[in-house]
Order: sequence, then C-alpha cells, then structure tokens
Amino acid sequence: MTTTTIEQAGKHDGQEVTLKGWLYNLRESGKLLFPIFRDGTGIIQGVCSLKENPEAFAALKGLTQESSVFITGKIRAEKRAPGGYEIGVTKLQIVQRVPESTPFPIQLKEHGVDFLLDNRHLWIRTPRQAAILRIRAEAIRSAREYMDSQGYTLTDAPMFTPAACEGTSTLFEVNYIDDQKAYLTQSGQLYGEALAMALGKIYTFGPTFRAEKSKTRRHLTEFWMLEPEAAYVELDEAMALGEGLVSAIVQGVLKNKSRELETLKRDAKKLECVKPPFPRISYEEAVAVLNKNGNPAKFGDDFGGDEETIISSSFDRPVIVHRYPTSLKAFYMQPDPQRPELALAFDVLAPEGYGEIIGGSQRIHDYDLLVKRLREHKLPEEAFEWYLDLRRYGSVPHSGFGLGLERTVAWICGTEHIREVIPFPRMIYRVYP
Repeated sequence: MTTTTIEQAGKHDGQEVTLKGWLYNLRESGKLLFPIFRDGTGIIQGVCSLKENPEAFAALKGLTQESSVFITGKIRAEKRAPGGYEIGVTKLQIVQRVPESTPFPIQLKEHGVDFLLDNRHLWIRTPRQAAILRIRAEAIRSAREYMDSQGYTLTDAPMFTPAACEGTSTLFEVNYIDDQKAYLTQSGQLYGEALAMALGKIYTFGPTFRAEKSKTRRHLTEFWMLEPEAAYVELDEAMALGEGLVSAIVQGVLKNKSRELETLKRDAKKLECVKPPFPRISYEEAVAVLNKNGNPAKFGDDFGGDEETIISSSFDRPVIVHRYPTSLKAFYMQPDPQRPELALAFDVLAPEGYGEIIGGSQRIHDYDLLVKRLREHKLPEEAFEWYLDLRRYGSVPHSGFGLGLERTVAWICGTEHIREVIPFPRMIYRVYP
C-alpha cells in the first residue's frame, strides 16, 4: 500500500493509498459521509458509503474534529473538491480520538482575535494559517536561493549585543552573567559589516528584537530580517540587489505556492508585475508626491504608514525611495558627497498599504566621520571600539540593508495584520503562548 501526502495525492489518481492526518470537518448525508482531512500539506475531501464500507463508515460516523487518523482509499479526480481530488474512504484507523467532552476549541465559525491568539498553537492548524506559513517557508527558500546565486555567503550574527545599532529607545535589556548588561539584537548589521570585511559579500538571516510600544498592524517585537552586507558595493548596487531579492521572493511564491495563494483568495495579478526594475524616486520627489496628494509633508519629515501608502499607491510594484535627510537616519549611514545633508539611504515600499519592507544604505567608511556621528548620537564609544576597528584596518566603501520577512510575507499574502505571518507572534502585550 502506497503512503502519500495530500499534496502528492493527485499523482496517484485511480490508485489506493494511505494518508496520515487529522479530521478537519465532517458532513453527514444519510448513508454517505463527507469528511475533510488535513495532513499539513493540504486538505482533501473524502467520501464514505455505509453500503460499500460499513466498518470505515462506523469508525468515521460522529468522529470529532482534529481526531488523528490513518485513511485508506482510492484517489479520484473531482473538480468540485478542494485541490481537484477526493479520496473514497475504504478503511479508517483512529490514532487518537478527541473526547466529545473537550471538543477542539477552534470551530468552523468566527472567533475573536484575542481568543485566536490565546489559542495560536491550535489556530495554526486551520487551512488559512497553514497556507500563510507555507508561503513564509517558500519566501525564505527563495530569498536564500537568490542571495546564494548572487555570491553572498550566509553567516550568523549574535543575539546578545553590547550596544545599540538602531537607537537606544527600542532595546530589550538583558541581565547577563555577573551583573553585566547585554541587549537583544535590533539588527545583525554591525556584525555583518565585520563579516563582509572578511568574506566580501555576506548575509545574515535571523530574529531581531525591538522594544517599540507600537500597536500598529505592521509591528512585532520579535521579527526576522535578512541582512546583506557587501564590501566595495555602493548605493546603486545595493538598491539593485534589494529589488532583485524582493522580485525573487514574489516570483518564487507565485511559482511554487499558487494553491496557497488561492486558499487566501489573494489576487495573484497584483504580484505578477513585481519584477525589476522598480521605480526609483528621491526623498524630495516623494515629498512632492505627498504634497500633490494633499499631504502637508515637508523636507525633514519622516514618513509614517499613511505617507508610505500614498507614495506607493502611485505604482504597480514596490517603489524605492532614496537619499533621505541625514537627520532622519542612523549614525552609520554615509552622507551624499554632493549634498551632505542627505544620506545615501534607501527604503523599498510595498504597494497596497504594506509600507517599508527594506531599509538600507551605504555605510560610513571614514573613521573620523564615524566617531563624529557616534558622538552626535550620544552613543558610548567604548562599546563600539570593535566596530571602529573596521575603519582602522582596511576600510572600504560598503553597503547593506535589512529585509523584514514578516512585512514582506504579509504583503504577498494580503493579510490584514502582520501577526498572522509568524508562527507565534510577540507583540507589545503578548508573549503567550
């Protein structure tokens, strides 16, 4: 007997197979039962007849939601069924029956957000949440494949750091050993710069932490970032890498996870045009776009979610905004030699109101300028001695950026809130489960 998955069931049309999974739903119609099974790779409809398979019918009748089962039966094409195939159940073995006294908490009805988040460990079993997490996995796979193809080496940055890289107000402080203070990383960037001076082109990919007391649909306190850093790479090349990466992720999802996009009812046409080149506008041009659309932004203002939505709505694909005022950006960003009041920085804004998915820049490579910027930002020089060493010993122009995985996946999936695209979201007032 062939054991297969629901995802692969169509390859066994006309054959009898065994599936291992869970009962997602059960509809009864007289002497016929119509179960829906899931196994982590997808869902499939079953049919079981009392007349033809009385033992399987008896085992299935009244079976509770999320009971775990082995299902044996013949796969057959059925256009009306989810996935285009169904299984004619001939045998059912129950692995664990969910007691009727304690039914599965998440029923096939509307639930409140807090209830679903309290039961996130169970909510992720539903077809929509499972589809999102499979798209997330494909986004990661496509991203790594693209970065590897561009000659970048995957490496790792520490989670514990001695200092801030994105400003001290959003640091999570940790009691380290023997009364030492450490902080959860806001970014792997500074360490990525050191690794780039050793390996040329690198990227890190891991969790980062921001203690922002923000409740917006775009914010988490723990999220994943892919962060390239490259020696001898300047702003234009970094922007080209960013648009190539975003395009590779989107096209990978379209190619390999079309069924999941259908589950989410996502309009794939809005993603098909996400290919280089992306439109590029300067910060000052972006301010002009805002003014034209009735927003009173002026030079020196930072862009929030509302502004990013207005800017991106003029384009059918992500837009790159570059050369922001130096005053708005982090201490390590290289000023434009032609206009030092501007930083050689860029953001990639996703369409449809999803905002910034990439933030990056050319990095300061001059030792004296970096020391000056550290002092202007009132950052402790002693904590950055190792970082200053990178400018003492063979400093070169170099650039990098951070791509926020969750914001990118939220946009691709069309989810209303970022909390759905990470398995267990950490938000301002939520660390359970």
